[in-house]
Amino acid sequence: MKLSQAMTAAAGRLGHAFARPELLIEALTHPSTGAPADNQRLEFLGDRVLGLVIVEALLADDPGASEGVLAPRLNALVRKETCAEVAQEIDLGAALKLGRSEALSGGRRKTALLGDAMEAAIAAIYRDAGLDAARAAVLRLWGPRIAATRAQAQDPKTALQEWAQARGQQPPEYVDLGRSGPDHAPVFTVEARLDDGRAARGEATSKRAAQKAAAAALLANLGDDA
Repeated sequence: MKLSQAMTAAAGRLGHAFARPELLIEALTHPSTGAPADNQRLEFLGDRVLGLVIVEALLADDPGASEGVLAPRLNALVRKETCAEVAQEIDLGAALKLGRSEALSGGRRKTALLGDAMEAAIAAIYRDAGLDAARAAVLRLWGPRIAATRAQAQDPKTALQEWAQARGQQPPEYVDLGRSGPDHAPVFTVEARLDDGRAARGEATSKRAAQKAAAAALLANLGDDA
């Protein structure tokens, strides 16, 4: 099966030469086309492959980090909006196969469609050449973002305070929500709150660490605004 010119260009930007080009065609075919094979199943697989690769990268990037610090970084890197941003950077939308109504309504620029296509493309690489090839593609495309989340995770309370001050808000408030677990291994739950009502919770074995986890979670929730 031969790739269209747009899909050949997309494969080049993904950095992978497909031995089975039909996989990329499937990955970039939206359900609105009514085609027998669309990208929903590959999107489902790609979401898991992306998560595994990013988790591995985060563990290697910060060996001493706790789950409370790593989890918000993971969420920020694998969320649909981030996948769509990566897809936009490599102009994956130009290669999408869409139904007429979806194409006319601007489907090539829609976050959900781009995010799904990006995840499906990762799965297509995985199925075409295995995990090492998928890992290489993800790390190449997500590399700068992984580094950016590390900078935030190193001092999320400072990053969140700077975000609030830059927008004329008061410094974030940290509210103790409770403590659980035995005395020798307590777990503290803290909520970070902003003036505009946005909030997120964090858990850790000390109040200070829980505050950092909450700040990191809130930064992740802020998404592009952060």
